[in-house]
Formats: sequence, structure tokens, C-alpha cells
Amino acid sequence: MADSPRQFDYIVLGSGIAGLTFALKVAHAGTVAIVTKKSRAESNTNYAQGGIAAVTSEEDSFESHVQDTLNAGAGLCNEEVVRGIVEAGPERIEELIHLGMKFSERETGNGGRELDLGREGGHSQRRILHAKDVTGREIERALLDSIAANENIHVFENHFAVDLITTRKLGQSDTNRCVGVYVLDNETNAVETYSARTVILATGGCGKVYLYTSNPDIATGDGVAMAYRAGATIANMEFVQFHPTCLYHPKAKSFLISEAVRGEGGELLNLRGESFMEGVHPLKSLAPRDVVARAIDSEMKRSGDDHVLLDITHKSARAIIDRFPNIYQTCLQFGLDITKEPIPVVPAAHYQCGGVQVSHDGETGISGLYAIGEVSCTGLHGANRLASNSLLEALVYAHRAAAHALAHPAPAVDSPLPDWHSGDATDADEMVVVSHNWDELRRMMWDYVGIVRTTKRLKRALSRVKHLQEEIQEYYWDFTVTSDLLELRNLATVAELIVQSALLREESRGLHYTLDYPEPVESFAKRNTLVARDNKEG
Repeated sequence: MADSPRQFDYIVLGSGIAGLTFALKVAHAGTVAIVTKKSRAESNTNYAQGGIAAVTSEEDSFESHVQDTLNAGAGLCNEEVVRGIVEAGPERIEELIHLGMKFSERETGNGGRELDLGREGGHSQRRILHAKDVTGREIERALLDSIAANENIHVFENHFAVDLITTRKLGQSDTNRCVGVYVLDNETNAVETYSARTVILATGGCGKVYLYTSNPDIATGDGVAMAYRAGATIANMEFVQFHPTCLYHPKAKSFLISEAVRGEGGELLNLRGESFMEGVHPLKSLAPRDVVARAIDSEMKRSGDDHVLLDITHKSARAIIDRFPNIYQTCLQFGLDITKEPIPVVPAAHYQCGGVQVSHDGETGISGLYAIGEVSCTGLHGANRLASNSLLEALVYAHRAAAHALAHPAPAVDSPLPDWHSGDATDADEMVVVSHNWDELRRMMWDYVGIVRTTKRLKRALSRVKHLQEEIQEYYWDFTVTSDLLELRNLATVAELIVQSALLREESRGLHYTLDYPEPVESFAKRNTLVARDNKEG
């Protein structure tokens, strides 16, 4: 245990595009701690293949991007938020380029060069800026280079945020203010106290709550769970986006086949080689993700097959390898040449459209606590995220939150924060309990709370998750904390939030599809599903 609290002006939890951007924008005004539970480059951003959606060509328009986003969001987007983010896009992209981000370019007819814009599902125009098919990796590189050069920013790798420290928890005030974080050092196994006037949740999503996901292992919903326990309002957690196309291979773990493959002409086929998207949606294989994921799920259930195919072999081998070098090489490692044969794919949990409810500036309902990026719910995505809008949202809200925090500095933490106390907890002797509950939770969520739902399955899931939570809580208090136990605790909390929210929405809209209420209901339009710890009924 640390001798005294570590003190900073800002604590950023997470090292993706949102957290790193915020840190860079406030570092001139004070000290910044970036707490990340793995290496600094390990984040959902790093795995983003497609790119960033932004209006940068003369053929495109803000209005077109806004309408595409609203259409994908199935009536639940906040139009004011959508317009604000779309219109802020070009300026944020320029900032990223200034930091050293290198987007892919192509030659023009007159010998010049211009941005090579891709197209993805739900977009009516080519507007996806990308770096081949490793856009996220390039963004992380550019941001981390700038972070490394800034002496006011301190990065704590392999450190896990256990819980937020609030004045209400400490019994100091009726007003709930976040004043710090308890942080587990994975190398020493000590829980340390970090103090700051401002805390930023930039922890990403919760894909690992499902058995199959495109997300890295770190995506365990930590920020949403911590915010919920601290008293923040959580919004729209029923809307979990399943990416239609994850590589289906026994040795391929969570490898995403970018939507850009369909944007460049890739076609979805069943195992008999028949296209099945013609009668589903006018955009066929380029339909919005929720439509495509349900169509694949339906096709697999109808045929009994455990995957479908994505075929882009009609393109030249040179074009495929040049546009998708990472996908080509990865598939080749598994004995699959995508220039000659279709890619076996299956839907997988991909993006959390709900999250901690925030204002236009990323403020949560807890003073001194901001939430930005996938952990937050801004109103942009509505009931279904439009492809490649997430990185844009992260950039815009990191900028807004930083500007707001600089313009409205929180007062210094004027009293010492208590150390973490483990009480009579001992080291765990049977970690099999954690791994068993982890597996049971994820399989239960996949079977009962997946792409297609029913009220009966949701109620069964809620009963199981509550039972698991009792076991986890007992384990949490009896044994010293580990990162595995903390992740399981957070996943169980997020699972409950997803199920509670799904039960509250008695209709089908966007990513939430239930056989008991198969049509959208007007009374639910524009109505967010809100859950708070003191009010689980919404």
C-alpha cells in the first residue's frame, strides 16, 4: 500500500483515442495521470480497422452525414448532438493530422494526391478516412508519440482502477463529487489511492460480457460499472452492436473483418454460395449493421450452419492486398487466401451504444467526473451506431470535455483521502471459481441476451446474473482483489444493466430486437432507457 495518495490535477482512466486526446489538451494546465490496465497501446482504438467518418470531400455534405447517422440510429439519436459532432469533424481531423496521423491517400487524375475515402454500411457517401486497414493502430501511434514527449503526463501501465472515490461514499457531502480513484498495481498487488480534482472515464466498452466478441480482453465494462456504483445514471445499455463479420476460425481470437470489405464490394453468401441479402434491405450487403447481423443470425438458424461467407474474390488480388494488407496477412496465417476464396464469418459483440449518460461537454451527473468515448452515452448513436462514427465522437467529446474542464476548474481536494483497507481478506486459493463464473456469465449472455431476444430468456438471464453477483460479492469481500476478480465483478454489473434495460424496452428498435415485441412502438421513440443505482426501474 502506498504511503500517501498520489496527487494529480487530472486522472484519465483508459488509453484509447478519447483518453489520450483529453490528456494532451489539458496537460499544459496541470499534471495528468493516465491509468491503463494493460500496456498503453492496448485499447479498442488500437483494433479499429475501418477508420473515422468525417465530411472532407466536395461530393459529401454535413446534411448527408447527419441523415445517415439518424437513419442508422432508428429514431433514437439526439439530432442536436449528431449535428454538433458531424460539423466539428473536419477541425478535429485536422488536429489529428497535425499531431502526425497519416491517412491513406490516392493519386488524382492530374498527378496530385488526395485522401482515399472509404465507404461502409449505412453511409450514402465515401467519407471514411483510414490508414489502410490499421487506422486505430496509426491513431494510437500518433497520440502516444505526443504523450511521450509531454513531461506533465504520467502513464501508469498495468494498473487497474478498482473504484471511484466520491464525497458521498466518504460521507463528506450530500453533493456527489468524484475526488479520486482506488488503483490496483498489478505488479505489486497493492491498492493505491490516487487523488485529483477531475477524473475522466475513457475506459471503452464491454464486449467481453459476451462469449464471442471483436473486442480485446480489456473490454470488460469497467467504467460503466464503476460509474454505476458511484451513483451515475446509465443510459440505453440494451443497445449492444454486434459486428456482422468476425473471422470464423477455431484459432482466430476476436479478429474482425472490417465493414470496409463490404464497402469495397464484398458480398455475403450462405455456404451454398447463394447471396441472401437481396430481399432484406435495399443496400443489400451494405445495410446497417443491425440489419446485417440479424440477417446472418437468421440465415444461420434457418440453415443450421455455424457461419456464413464474405466474398470479395471478384476484385483483383493486387487491389485486395493493397487495401486490406492486415486482413489479408492475418487470414493467410490461418491458411485462408481471401483473394481466392471467401472468408468464413460470424457476428460478434462489437460496440456498446449505451453507457454513462453525459452532457454536451461529457459531464456525468457526478461533479468532477467526465465520461468520453465508448464508455459514455452522448445521444449520437441512438439505437444503432453508424459505422466509423465512434472515433469521431471520441475526438469531439475529448475536445469538449477538455475545454469544459479548463474553463471550469474543479476546486482542489482539500482533505486527505483514506487508504484502501482489505480488512480480513486473504489471498484466493481457488481461482477456478472466478474462471468458471466468467465462462458461465459470458455464455449465458450470448444465449439469452444476444442478437434476438425474448422476455422469457431475459428474465432467466436476470435471475442467473443476480445469483452470480452474490457469489462474486462474497468472493470479493473474502479475498484480496485481483484484476481477474475485478473484471468479473464489473462484467456481472454490466450484464445486469444490459438485461434490466432490455426488459424495460418493450419494443424492437435498432440493435434491440425481441420476438415478444417485434415492432417499434411510437411511445418509445426518443425515450432513453435510464438506470441508476437508487432507481433500478428506470
